[in-house]
Amino acid sequence: MGKRVAVVLAGCGVFDGSEIHEASAALVHLSRGGAEVKLFAPNIEQRDVVDHLKGSPAEEKRNVLVESARLARGNIQDLAELKAGEFDAVIFPGGFGVAKNLCSWAVDGKNCTVNEHVNATLKAFHSAKKPIGLCCISPVLAAKVFPGCEVTIGQDKNVDGRFPDAETASAIAELGCKHICKNVNESHVDKANKIVTTCAFMCKAPLHEIFDGIGTMVQEVLNLA
Repeated sequence: MGKRVAVVLAGCGVFDGSEIHEASAALVHLSRGGAEVKLFAPNIEQRDVVDHLKGSPAEEKRNVLVESARLARGNIQDLAELKAGEFDAVIFPGGFGVAKNLCSWAVDGKNCTVNEHVNATLKAFHSAKKPIGLCCISPVLAAKVFPGCEVTIGQDKNVDGRFPDAETASAIAELGCKHICKNVNESHVDKANKIVTTCAFMCKAPLHEIFDGIGTMVQEVLNLA
């Protein structure tokens, strides 16, 4: 019987929702791993809406759950309905929507607040000693909710210009967590907390390398489940 995995989305589109390639990569690797997957997103208004063609704000409002349904092909539930007891693991793809909609990191950095249902979901899986997978910017959720945990967002220095958001590692350290430097095709496993992280698009890398890195994260999550 395959592992039961919940995947939590933050909208649809890198600049104001879930990063589509990351979400798709996670779902492909979960499918390959024989997992039974259900998708969730909070039923809240997006912090903002970005015109992805122009890269500028759009004067409209969108709902995170409704937008996430695009990625889920319509098969998605309100995050408030997620019950950790029904799953073996949970995974959070990245994208600016994580930092805008699932928490306020995009505005407040390490002083951010985490959406109540996201916070409850993370704590429920952690308390049940069930693995949590996070990629790209989403490891900051774990850093905020679980002081002392270990995560990676890639490198803590902008090596060869490939890690433009490396300063995020310093903010993670300021929250009392340990940042572990990893390459894009690797993931880090915090065995004590059962938290698995990989940098994905926090690194400027070819798409297949990001896809492979997410694959290592998914596999480690399934191994721990």
